[in-house]
Amino acid sequence: MPQTTTLADVGEWLDWIREHEKLLAWLGVVSLLTLVVSAIVVPVLLARIPADYFVPARRSVELSTHSHPVLRVVEAILKNGFGAVLVVAGIAMLILPGQGVLTILIGLSLLNFPGKYRVERWLITRKPVLRTVNWIREKAHRPPLIVSDDETPPGGE
Repeated sequence: MPQTTTLADVGEWLDWIREHEKLLAWLGVVSLLTLVVSAIVVPVLLARIPADYFVPARRSVELSTHSHPVLRVVEAILKNGFGAVLVVAGIAMLILPGQGVLTILIGLSLLNFPGKYRVERWLITRKPVLRTVNWIREKAHRPPLIVSDDETPPGGE
């Protein structure tokens, strides 16, 4: 049996909105800010990805340039923390305004976890995602990403 919305239901919603005006205003501001920041940051980061990043034969484990163990740990914590923030923001942008899938892709590229390469490849091989990423790279005068058919990178990451 379909549920109908009554005038009382609408009144309850309007009351809830009136009671939470400040929260809704802040959510609107945060949403707009996220949209603006993602529209600036995401294209810049996508343009910086090497064109052969998703070619398994060219894949190598990138070691930190810092020789001191404390600096390597601090760098890893900062990189993974920022990556986690981008993934969470990207998930929020799936509902709020912003470039959700692209933000998640960039966040994942910063995180270190087992199977990361497979998740990144799965996401980038979705035709709409790859088409959008390569369109952004073209606008930045960068070559398109190369995605080969070989799924297994050296070292089996």
